[in-house]
Amino acid sequence: MTAIRKEDDADVVEKASRKMPTAASPALQQSCMFGIRHLQVLLLFLGMVIGYSLRVGMSVAVVPMANASTANPEIKDYDWTKREKDLVLSSFFWGYVVMQVPSGYIANAWSAQKLLAIGMLFCGIFKFITPFVADWGLAAVLVCRVGMGLTQACLLPCIQTLLSKWAPPAERARLGTFAYAGGQAGTVITMPIAGVLAASSVGWPSVFYLFGALAVVWSLVFLYFGADSPSDHRSISEEERTYIEDSLRTTEAKTNDEVKQKMKTPWREIFTSVPMWALIVVHSCQNWGYWTLLTEIPSYMTGVLNFKVDASGGISALPYLVMWILSVPMSWLSDYALQKGASRGTVRKVCNSIAHWGPAIALACMSAVPENGYIWAIVILVLAVGLNAGSLCGFQINHIDLSPNFAGTMMSITNCAATVTSIIAPLICSVIVSEESSVYQWNIVFYVSAAIYFLGNLVFVIFGKGEVQWWNDDSEVKQQIRKKNNEQNETQT
Repeated sequence: MTAIRKEDDADVVEKASRKMPTAASPALQQSCMFGIRHLQVLLLFLGMVIGYSLRVGMSVAVVPMANASTANPEIKDYDWTKREKDLVLSSFFWGYVVMQVPSGYIANAWSAQKLLAIGMLFCGIFKFITPFVADWGLAAVLVCRVGMGLTQACLLPCIQTLLSKWAPPAERARLGTFAYAGGQAGTVITMPIAGVLAASSVGWPSVFYLFGALAVVWSLVFLYFGADSPSDHRSISEEERTYIEDSLRTTEAKTNDEVKQKMKTPWREIFTSVPMWALIVVHSCQNWGYWTLLTEIPSYMTGVLNFKVDASGGISALPYLVMWILSVPMSWLSDYALQKGASRGTVRKVCNSIAHWGPAIALACMSAVPENGYIWAIVILVLAVGLNAGSLCGFQINHIDLSPNFAGTMMSITNCAATVTSIIAPLICSVIVSEESSVYQWNIVFYVSAAIYFLGNLVFVIFGKGEVQWWNDDSEVKQQIRKKNNEQNETQT
C-alpha cells in the first residue's frame, strides 16, 4: 500500500509540475529564450563530441596501425592480429569500468563540473601521447587506453548529474537528448576525419594529436564557463534561475548545497529497486549492441564489403549521422507527448522500444543480404544504429525520472554494468569472427546482438517506471527505515 501511495503522489506531483510556471510568469517567457542552461547543455554536447572522438578514433586508426600498407606504406605499423586489435579496442573499457561508481559518487558529493573538466583534460593527454609510446610495444598502447578509460569514466555520470540540475522537466527530453547526441555527433565527425587522416601523408598518428589537443582545449573552456547548478553560475539571470529551480522544486537553492552535504546516498534502496535493475539490464543490452557495431563496423566494411580504410571511415559514420538526425524529432515528440498528458513511463518505454526492437529486426535481416548486396547491408546497418536515437529519450533520461538527486550515481552504476558488456562484446566477436571476410560468421554476431536488444528492452517495458522513486528524498528514506525498525521492534515485542 505504501508503494502504491507513493506512485500516486508522484503522479500528482508530475502533473502539477507540467503546469508550472504559469503562462503569465516572466520565468516562462525566459524559458522560451536562449539562456545559460542552453549554454551549459551546448558545452555538455561538445564534451560528448570530444569524449566519443577520443574513443572511436581508435576504431579507424587501429586498421593502419596493424597494417599501414593498407593506408600509408610510409607510416610504421605493428603487425597486430585481429585479436590484438580487439584487445586494443576493448582495453579502454578496462579503466572505464573501474572508475564508474567512484565517479558518480564524487560528482554528487563534490563537483560534477570540475570532475568532468579534469577527467577530460587527462584523457586528452593520454590520447595525445599514444603515438609516442606505441614504439615501446602493445603493452604501452594498452596502458594509454586504460588511462583514457579511467579518466573518461566520469563523462556520463557527470553529464547526468549536471542535467538533473540544469534541465527543467518540461525540457528534459530535448536538452538531455541534445547533450547525449554529442556521442553520435562525435562518431559522425571522427570516423571520416580519422579515415582521411590515416590515409594521408601524416598518417594515423595525426588522429591522436588532433583529438587529444581538442580535449585539452574543451576541458579548459568548460572549467571556466561551466557550473554545477544555476545558483553556482555567475552570469545567469534571476528569472532563468527561478524558472529552473521552481521547475525542479528546488526553490531553496541557497541552502540546497548544505542539505546535499547531509543527504546520504541510499545504496541499499537503489540496489533493491526493481526499476533500477530494469535500467541496469537495458543499459547493458544497449551497450552490447551499440559498441559491437561501433567497434566492428570498420572491420566489417573492409573485410566483407571491401572498402578501403578512408572510405570505410565515412561509410561507418553514416549510421551515427542518421542516429544524430533522428534524435531531434524523437526528443521533441517525447516532450510534446508529455505536455499532452501522456505518462512519463509510457513515453520512455515507447521511445526505447523503437531504439531496441527496431535494430533487433534490422540485424535479424542481415542474413538475407546477398554477398554482393553491399548497398542493402549498409541500409540495414544504418537502420540498426540510427533507430538507437530513441534510447536517448528512453532509458538514458529515465535515470533522472526515477531520482533527480541521485541520477549521476545511478548512471555510474548502470554504466558500470554496461561497460562490462562493452568489454566482453568485442572479445566474443573476435572469437566468432575468425575470418573477417566470412559473411556467415558476421551474421552470427548480428543475430546475437539482435536477441540481446530484444530481451533487454522487454525487461525495461515490463519492469521500468517513469515516476520519482520514494528513496529520492532523503527524509523519505529515513522515514521508511524508521518505520521498518519500529515494525521489527513490535514484532520482537
